[in-house]
Amino acid sequence: MSLMDRLVLSDAAWERMAPLIIGRPDQKGSTGRDNRLFVKGVLWIVRTGAPWRDLPEVFGEWNSVFRRFSRRSGKGVWHRIFERMSDDPDFEYLIVD
Repeated sequence: MSLMDRLVLSDAAWERMAPLIIGRPDQKGSTGRDNRLFVKGVLWIVRTGAPWRDLPEVFGEWNSVFRRFSRRSGKGVWHRIFERMSDDPDFEYLIVD
């Protein structure tokens, strides 16, 4: 199993957190290009502890992902995701900063 395989967001986990992500097609305002890929990029940063500039290109341009992350932080999205996922042993590493 490669590092990237280990860091993939499962369908079950995504289904639990997807309703909490802003920028969904069912909402007014701008829609995120690929919300799941965005969350995978954020989780990669959280899991590895790497600086944003080291985010692999597969997740998108690091600065765009960071800005999106920051905007959602200000709106409490990550806190709600933490609350929803805190009972999942695969997410025991989550820390809301």
